[in-house]
Amino acid sequence: MSTKEKVADAARKIYNPLGFKKFYNFVLFFIFGGALLGFTLARFQYLSFDHGLCPEGGGTLDCYYYTPGSLDKIGIQIHLSAILPASFLAVFQFVPIIRYKLLLFHRVSGYLIVLLSAISTAGALMLVRNAQGGPMEIQLAIGVISFMFIVSIGLAIYNIKRLQIEQHRAWMLRAWSYAGSIVTMRLVMMAIAHVLSTYEHLGKGYSHAIPCVKVTYLMFGQVERILEKYPACAQFFDGSVPGQAVAVTADANGDLAELTALYNMIFGAAFWLAFALHAAGVEIYVSSFVVQQLHLTPAEADRLRNVSYQKQLEAGMKKPGRAGLTADKLGDAPRWIPKSTVSVSAPGSGDAASDENLAK
Repeated sequence: MSTKEKVADAARKIYNPLGFKKFYNFVLFFIFGGALLGFTLARFQYLSFDHGLCPEGGGTLDCYYYTPGSLDKIGIQIHLSAILPASFLAVFQFVPIIRYKLLLFHRVSGYLIVLLSAISTAGALMLVRNAQGGPMEIQLAIGVISFMFIVSIGLAIYNIKRLQIEQHRAWMLRAWSYAGSIVTMRLVMMAIAHVLSTYEHLGKGYSHAIPCVKVTYLMFGQVERILEKYPACAQFFDGSVPGQAVAVTADANGDLAELTALYNMIFGAAFWLAFALHAAGVEIYVSSFVVQQLHLTPAEADRLRNVSYQKQLEAGMKKPGRAGLTADKLGDAPRWIPKSTVSVSAPGSGDAASDENLAK
């Protein structure tokens, strides 16, 4: 046995017990599922609001808005309390062996995830007005990703109810790819902040408008120091212009106000870039609407569609094979024709009823 064959055999001993039949599927799950799981576990400490998320004298850059009884604080608590357990459970929904061997867990967990996802989205929308200072591009970004996340989950539910398993799979992958862009966004923000702070000729001249009342919070109420750096805040302190704002230099190496200005400034750009990368990536992976050369899982999609056809036929549905939302039903794609002989199990899984049970 060659070295290459030995490595391949050793790898199969790792991913085959989890139900993965292709190495690249396991690698993608390990990267993206692992990143989402790690990010989620690291954020569980935020469920302790006063000790994890916003401890006294510190915390995240949005803690200024999280005052007792405020809509922002209620929203962030609802969002975190729902999205963290939902994200944790969602990772295991994409482990094939769980779908094959633990169908009851997959179904119960799935319904719980849907409920938690809806609750978490409502919480996110409650705090959108002041997220990272509340600029319009961030409000729009949160609104768009919330809409696409919930619509994708809704379409996934609709398709599994119509026994269209391959479309259920595709829409769930889309939903959690969109949600996972939050992790990538953090990496993009760190990269942008590093570039702007390391290469002065690139970062020089950037600033962000912050209300003086928030500057006061970020500079711990040091009025003399604030007036020295931002003389325009005098109109805020004397009460003549309560909403006075000043341009704060965006600097990762500066004080908390300057750091806040930096992250408020780059948050929207990082959000949109990360979302675009995830939206494009998941379409390359699952979509039937892109060119075949970019469709990386046609065999699995075709197998699941044949399973869907059998179940829909047994259920007496009209137009079996395309009772859900399929390209040949909604668009002008060639009509799909079922195979005469269908394997309803994943290759080598040894469980011919797994996907049939999933659709019940």
